[in-house]
Amino acid sequence: MGEISGFQLGVLGALFLSVASSVSIVICNKALMSNLGFPFATTLTSWHLMVTYCTLHVAQRLNFFENKPIDMKTVMLFGILNGVSIGFLNLSLGFNSIGFYQMTKLAIIPFTVLLETVFLKKQFSQKIKLSLLLLLLGVGIASITDLQLNFLGTILSLLAIVTTCVGQILTNTIQKRLNVSSTQLLYQSAPFQAAILFVSGPPVDQFLTKQNVFSHNYTPIVLGFIILSCLIAVSVNFSTFLVIGKTSPVTYQVLGHLKTCLVLAFGYTLLHDPFTERNILGILIAIVGMGLYSYFCTNENKKKQLGELPVGPQIKDKDTTPLLAVKTMGHQDKESAEVKKSSKDSLV
Repeated sequence: MGEISGFQLGVLGALFLSVASSVSIVICNKALMSNLGFPFATTLTSWHLMVTYCTLHVAQRLNFFENKPIDMKTVMLFGILNGVSIGFLNLSLGFNSIGFYQMTKLAIIPFTVLLETVFLKKQFSQKIKLSLLLLLLGVGIASITDLQLNFLGTILSLLAIVTTCVGQILTNTIQKRLNVSSTQLLYQSAPFQAAILFVSGPPVDQFLTKQNVFSHNYTPIVLGFIILSCLIAVSVNFSTFLVIGKTSPVTYQVLGHLKTCLVLAFGYTLLHDPFTERNILGILIAIVGMGLYSYFCTNENKKKQLGELPVGPQIKDKDTTPLLAVKTMGHQDKESAEVKKSSKDSLV
């Protein structure tokens, strides 16, 4: 029991860290991009990853964690895939309307469920599927404003969905199969993610914003917010790998939509952004969906522990750790439609 409680406590800490850091970086990036006129999301993400790697390198040298070697080919492909997914998400944000971009993010959950069902032979109960559907409905009502389609934007969105889903599934799978921690995997892969974005970021940002990141006027306050964003990003990147490793890609996506609802709420209370009855209704529906997802996952885990469910290819305990696992709860890079309104935030 003590071991289970310790695991659940670790999950709760990872979830809280992910939510707190992600909401913080969205607010910081919103101020940086909309108020201070620094719209270079992809390049900023490459800086986030470089700072994350440097921080982890110092931590490793101080023996805070052991550097466990991982097959270089696996790490390189994994890092490049994650970097490419961030680039596609940024391009999708640039070529699509707010509503279609939000639909892209919503599509990640059902596509992840599909991939895990087909390729990993995992099974999701009808109750869990219905709770996820309710969650997606709520987030859609709260955040989707329009659905303007265009061919190039649709292709980019499909590529973003596929690469993001595969990257997040691999984050979970690699940690379990190679028996490495989230810190070790992030430390090994961050340089490759940073490199692909450092090379592609400036041209992508110039194409989207018609501005050159290297000729921008870097005032002290802009530099201050960039440094703050990079420091928060260390926590965001670490917590993303931690949450996916301890739970599952689906749970991480559920958590991501909780962040979207929180960003909408914070935008209204702290930044006085427009907030309608539709936003409130959508957030309430999404919260009900998240609560049901947690409840059903908890019940299924208890039944498995008591031997009431067949051993078959069900979702493993860690893979169904609910969003509100420890007696309820009370991740690139580019988090909510609210930030899109104020110029493209960084998907970390």
